[in-house]
Amino acid sequence: MKKSINAWMVSDTTGFAEMFEELKRAGFEAVELNLDKKERSHHSLSLETTDEELAAIRTMAEEAGLEIASVSSSLYGTLMGDTSCHEELDKILFCHIRLAKKLGVDSILVVPGADICGGADIRTAYDTCFSYLNGRKEKIEQEGVYVCLENVWNGFFTSPFDMASFIDRLDSPYIKAYYDVGNTVAFSDTASWIRILGNRIERIHVKGYKRSSILNTGGAWVDLPDGSINWKDVLKALAEIGYDGYFTAEVTRTREYENDMEFYKEVAKQENDILGGN
Repeated sequence: MKKSINAWMVSDTTGFAEMFEELKRAGFEAVELNLDKKERSHHSLSLETTDEELAAIRTMAEEAGLEIASVSSSLYGTLMGDTSCHEELDKILFCHIRLAKKLGVDSILVVPGADICGGADIRTAYDTCFSYLNGRKEKIEQEGVYVCLENVWNGFFTSPFDMASFIDRLDSPYIKAYYDVGNTVAFSDTASWIRILGNRIERIHVKGYKRSSILNTGGAWVDLPDGSINWKDVLKALAEIGYDGYFTAEVTRTREYENDMEFYKEVAKQENDILGGN
C-alpha cells in the first residue's frame, strides 16, 4: 500500500508546490486533495478552479514525485438527503468529477446522508440518497470516475451490511465504498467492516481512535498506533480482500509540534510502522 495523507492535515497557508515538496520529503507517496469553499486554504480546490489551474497543480505534483490519491470534499454535508438541494448538489458532484479527471485521478470521496441528528428520518434519507445516486449513475459511469461513498459520523451507515446493501442496490461499477477505518471503531469492529464490504472498497482513510471502555462508551482521537484499532487485523482483512491501494491518513494533531515538517514526518513514520507490522 502507498503512504498517503489528506491535504487538510497541511497548514492552510501552504501552497500547492510547497505542500507537495514537503510531503514528499516527509516520506509520503501520495496526497489526497480537497474540494472546499473558495479560499479555504492555499491548497484547496474550489468550484471555480479552472482547467488551466488543475493542469498546473498536476504538473507540480508530478515534479515533486507525489501522486494524487483522490479528491475529497467538505461540501456535501446533508445535501444528498434533501431533495431541495439536489440542483446545488449536481453542480458540486460533477465539478468534483471534473477536478479529478483533470488531475488524472480516478476516485472522489462523496458523503451521503441527511440531518439525522437534527431529526431527519433515516428511511427517508436512505431513499432520497439512493434515488439521487441511482438517477445519476449513468452519467457517473460515462465520466469513468469512481464515486466512493464514505462512512462518516452522521448516522447514515451504522452497519457494514447497510453500506454493502446500499452500494449493491445501486448496481454500478463506478459507485464504490470509501471506507474510513477510524469512523467505526467507537461502536463496532472495524476489520469486520473491511471483510463485509470486500471489493466494494476503492479507497480507505485511516485515523486513530481510543474507546473510553467498551463499545459505545465514547472516546478520543489519538495518534494512529495508540487507539483501539487492531491494525494487524485491519491489514490482514485488507490483504484478504485484495486491497493494495492508498493508505490515506486523516488525523488530528494530538500535541504541539516544533514545525509542520515534524508533524508530517511523524504521521508518515506511524503509517510506515503500521504497514510494516510494528
